[in-house]
Amino acid sequence: MKKLCIVALLAGSSLLGHAQKTFLHCGQLVDVKAGKILTSMTIIVDGKTISDVRNGYVQPTPTDKLIDLKNRTVMPGLIDMHVHLEGETKKGGAADRFIQNPADIAFESLNYAKRTLLTGFTTVRDLGGSGVNIALRNAIAKGQVAGPRIFTSGKSIATTGGHADPTNGFRKDLMGDPGPREGVINGSADAYQAVRQRYKEGSDCIKITATGGVLSQAKDGSNAQFTEEEVKAIVGAAKDYGFKVAAHAHGAEGIKRAVRGGVNSIEHGTFLDDEGISLMKQYGTWLVPTITAGKSTADSAKIPGYYTDIVTPKALATGPQIQATFAKAFKAGVKIAFGTDAGVFAHGKNWMEFVYMHEAGMPVIEAIQSATVGAAELLGASEQLGSIEKGKLADIIAVEGDPVKDVKAMGRVSFVMKEGKVFKPE
Repeated sequence: MKKLCIVALLAGSSLLGHAQKTFLHCGQLVDVKAGKILTSMTIIVDGKTISDVRNGYVQPTPTDKLIDLKNRTVMPGLIDMHVHLEGETKKGGAADRFIQNPADIAFESLNYAKRTLLTGFTTVRDLGGSGVNIALRNAIAKGQVAGPRIFTSGKSIATTGGHADPTNGFRKDLMGDPGPREGVINGSADAYQAVRQRYKEGSDCIKITATGGVLSQAKDGSNAQFTEEEVKAIVGAAKDYGFKVAAHAHGAEGIKRAVRGGVNSIEHGTFLDDEGISLMKQYGTWLVPTITAGKSTADSAKIPGYYTDIVTPKALATGPQIQATFAKAFKAGVKIAFGTDAGVFAHGKNWMEFVYMHEAGMPVIEAIQSATVGAAELLGASEQLGSIEKGKLADIIAVEGDPVKDVKAMGRVSFVMKEGKVFKPE
């Protein structure tokens, strides 16, 4: 009897039996590499990865699982290359840094992460926070909480008084003199130390604030804030540690210094000029446009008291420009990776970026490519992410409707699978 029980147990396991696979019947499947939509396809998922993609509706064995998505449009899990999962915009939010502890930030971030995942974004790049973003990444990777796969820069690197100097707006006796440990540099030696500190803390990439910014408590939102030598020092140190470098940059001069300094991407790029476009094409630099953030901050700035007096005029001047700049850069052939700056607006509305990109002249298929194969390339993760192919991680989503005919279908995500696990419907 004992031997019979052992054999029965093993027969029901993957050791002797058939490991359960999941078959997804897809009415429409976006082939992001070819830039076209396939019909009547089957995706076979084995564990965390895709084991096959076949024409027609392949029938599973009785021990396998079938998911019927015949009336949906299926595509790879989306990638947002610019989010901030530690917070979310609100009226009077500038006071939060004086009253919130890391634990408060962490608990709030759980909601933002789950909301992001359930709207189809299975991977994000978190570009700047307190370090809670690193802990959140780890908790998600361990399966302790639900959220997208995170690549994070940890703390952004700024210059003294620059965008991402954590003491901007403080009264003098609280300002102190933050340095590389806190992500503030002045000169090449500091640059190396700051990058090494990010490595020590567990960051995946580096973000610098090459120009002023909109929401920092400082006067100028677009002035150049790094020398070209400082950028080159950061990029040089980053290469030593296997980091890619993203540069927040609004103003034209700061963009050009960052590009010549060797950064991998320009975030926002609001006042990008013709020379900057030419340089980005020459260096192969990506643009992550964040149109949604521009529109959102401009709208919020019209609400009395939403931002501080020093932020409001910057939001009104900068926000409305991003979409037009994106259109110009896209038309010129600059490489585009999808990114929204979610957190500057409500998490979960990341999909609106597709609408704004399409409004500016980008075909929907190309917008989807920018959030899949393009974003994966910029991440350096193309072997695992960005397309539905044999051997890649099973990050798969489905939307109601045909996004090519109605781009707002990107906001109707009804199915989310990440690494073979179904998160939606819950």
